[in-house]
Amino acid sequence: MTTRPTTRPARAHFSSGPCAKRPGWSPANLAIESLGRSHRSKIGKARLKLAIDLTREILNVPSTHRIAIVPGSDTGAYEMAMWTMLGARHTTMMAWESFGEGWVTDAVKQLKIPSDVVTAPYGELPDLTRIDQSNDLCFTWNGTTSGVRVPNGNWIREDREGLTFVDATSAVFAQDIPWDKVDVLTYSWQKVLGGEGGHGMLILGPRAVERLESYSPAWPLPKVFRLVSKGKLTEGLFVGETINTPSMLAVEDYIDALEWSKHIGGLPELMARADANAEALNRWVDSRPWIENLAKLPETRSNTSVCLTLPGAAEETPKAMAALLEKEGVAFDIGAYRDAPPGLRIWCGATVDTADIEALTLWLDWAYAEVTAA
Repeated sequence: MTTRPTTRPARAHFSSGPCAKRPGWSPANLAIESLGRSHRSKIGKARLKLAIDLTREILNVPSTHRIAIVPGSDTGAYEMAMWTMLGARHTTMMAWESFGEGWVTDAVKQLKIPSDVVTAPYGELPDLTRIDQSNDLCFTWNGTTSGVRVPNGNWIREDREGLTFVDATSAVFAQDIPWDKVDVLTYSWQKVLGGEGGHGMLILGPRAVERLESYSPAWPLPKVFRLVSKGKLTEGLFVGETINTPSMLAVEDYIDALEWSKHIGGLPELMARADANAEALNRWVDSRPWIENLAKLPETRSNTSVCLTLPGAAEETPKAMAALLEKEGVAFDIGAYRDAPPGLRIWCGATVDTADIEALTLWLDWAYAEVTAA
């Protein structure tokens, strides 16, 4: 039985989404000279290239893979990859949460390409060992709305015939990505590093470049999707010559996030922070009978977007808890995603301190007691 607190816990401030506070970081020299300048100016190009170079350094992206800044956040980056490369061979669309389901819709209803659709309920993964890897494979590495991630890349064959298209927007900077198993990877700045929204990152391995240069899709491509000119990859995209105008303010914020990441110890420390946050939350979940992790298996549980359910509770209970904590100014946007089962979604990425997660659990106890007291 949960004991109802007699007083509110100590004041805290928490958001389920990425938090841009970057603990312990006070950048001395934000490159404001690039603000208000054209992205095609010498300094604009240099800052965009720096963003790409720091991305490669922090994520340990091999020299064989190209990195581009593209419009439209992760959605724009992933759809750019789908629209330019899918259709060359049969495709397997894999979905275990809402964003994966969105990619299924793109393939089946918009592009109308020959596709197998493999799904699993929220909280579960399909049997990855049974996936036909002669096909192109499209999937989310970490299900932001389900809290379910692929445990590793061991199931992806090195001699696969198809390409792997990986939506990793809530996985990069928190989970280890085996680049030899990834042909296309996308993410956005606002997720794990807590940057500004609107810009996407597209990372292409050599097999993806080969596909782009040897295959022309049957459908027309809008300008913002075009990666090839006269049958050759547009190399300028991968040194900061963006297709359209980016926000240089957002670029500087992304560079700041990357420099903070480097300052605290790079990818190992980012992953360690996310792991510590998720472990702290899961310890609390395991000690409470009224709340559970939506992801059934521990090895598939996300360490960034942790999704929780309240078995046996009224459907409105988690919504009421989220609303109450928002009213208190303690936690914001912690309700489950609109398409997911009713519950809570807690962000545990590296920009959050473990002490904040621990403080939040006290407030969750208090909110549950308040909402169910009647």
